[in-house]
Amino acid sequence: MPQSICIGVVGANETDSTNYDIAYELGIHIADRGAILICGGLGGIMEAASKGAREHGGIVIGILPGADKQAANPYVSIALPTGMGIARNTLVVNMSDVIIAFPGSYGTLSEIAFALATGKTVIYLPGAWDLKKIAPIDGNIFKEAFDARHAIGVALGAVGGR
Repeated sequence: MPQSICIGVVGANETDSTNYDIAYELGIHIADRGAILICGGLGGIMEAASKGAREHGGIVIGILPGADKQAANPYVSIALPTGMGIARNTLVVNMSDVIIAFPGSYGTLSEIAFALATGKTVIYLPGAWDLKKIAPIDGNIFKEAFDARHAIGVALGAVGGR
């Protein structure tokens, strides 16, 4: 039996309504395509994507920074408390086949960097860290998307649409 595609969604723990809505729609697209959503399991972007996925029959794995499962947002299917703090970001990346990045702070930046360092494709949405402004980045694994539908298409293309 083929493995499900795991799509990591990373971004701010607090977000505006525009990005919340985009993340929610992205969660719907992930679920509708039978992929598993991987995230940090908390609020903001993570909660919005989780809500979209769960409300459409998807599976959401939340990799929590703390040791308490109860800290997960209510839409997480499987909460994995790590007690690792921000170091859990490596687990989010390692469990994901591809990463979709929203605007966020240094935790989001670390997830983008870990993914790129391991050769995983990162699709970034408007307002996310655009590393091309800092240094040359391989355009084959660092791609821009403009909305949720575009992001899921690029993500599935990056993993071969398994």
